Amino acid sequence: MTLDALRDHLLEHSVKTGDFVLKSGRRSNWFIDSKQTVCRPGGMLLVADAVLSALPDDATAIGGLTMGADPVAFVAAGVAATRGRALKAFSVRKEAKDHGGGGRVAGALDAGDKVVVTEDTVTRGTSLLEAVDAVRDAGAEVVLALAVVDRGGAAEKLLAGHGVAFRALLGAPDLGFAYDER
Repeated sequence: MTLDALRDHLLEHSVKTGDFVLKSGRRSNWFIDSKQTVCRPGGMLLVADAVLSALPDDATAIGGLTMGADPVAFVAAGVAATRGRALKAFSVRKEAKDHGGGGRVAGALDAGDKVVVTEDTVTRGTSLLEAVDAVRDAGAEVVLALAVVDRGGAAEKLLAGHGVAFRALLGAPDLGFAYDER
């Protein structure tokens, strides 16, 4: 039921139809701005419920490349805490910080953590892979890559080639569209 409600919320608030140029430069007749769901109160709870139901039991942290992963990771960790599950959250910066503590990871991530790398929407999976590399560099183990929406259908293959299991809560076909990148 949560996934049905999440799909409905995405269709109402996040999916737009028209003529769009994607990050890859390709044109599409639809666009999804998942943050319109992930950052709205009702959507936040739907995302948190769906994410928490998909997490491996041994996961100790969740995060990914800022900005797409931030609302997903933080709302999931916050709701998890209200349910008695300790789940740390973090962001991976696009570039390493050269002052303060430095590095690419901001937030709570420790060496040895079992991590779910997340993202709001993926097309090819390159942002997830970039976050996987940063998490591994920090000494943590990636146990799953998880997207709220898989727009492209290519992330699973890309991540499998790097030894990472991938799961999407919903795919483009669940929203009534074909995958963009196969």
